[in-house]
Parts: sequence; C-alpha cells; structure tokens
Amino acid sequence: MTTPGGQPDLDPGLARERTALAWTRTAISFAAVGGVVLKKELIPGLILLGVSPAIWELGRLAYRRPVKLRVVTAAIIAISVVALVLSFTR
Repeated sequence: MTTPGGQPDLDPGLARERTALAWTRTAISFAAVGGVVLKKELIPGLILLGVSPAIWELGRLAYRRPVKLRVVTAAIIAISVVALVLSFTR
C-alpha cells in the first residue's frame, strides 16, 4: 500500500489515528474530572482543567510527528505524576 505522495504506508492499520483519538479521550477525561473536582476544591480543579488542553495538544503533536513520541510520553507521565501528587496532598 502507498500513500498519496507515493511513499509506502508504514501504518496500514490506522494506529496513529487510534492513538490520536485516545489522547483526545484522555483530555476529555481530565476535563471531566477537573469539573468534578472544581465543585469541591478550587485550585486542584483549575489545575486539572488547565492540563486538559495541554494533553490534547500533546496528542496532536504525537499524531503529526510520531518521531517525537518519546517527548510526548515523558510529558504525559510528568503531568500524571503532578496530578497524582496533587490528589494525595488534598
């Protein structure tokens, strides 16, 4: 199989599209949890809501530039660790 540019398609199973959708679902989940936490605690809720667009953008970056996936993975792990620490401090 080839892409429209004539190069071989290295991703015939649409794995990149599924990965991008997974990042979008993760961002939506963070926003939903942030909204719930916001009702109880202001600062942690705002932090979670603020992280949601960053997660979404990281997912878009991973889709457009799969070579930089390690940087994206490290960033999401760092964000998750911060969220975990914040959840245990309150």
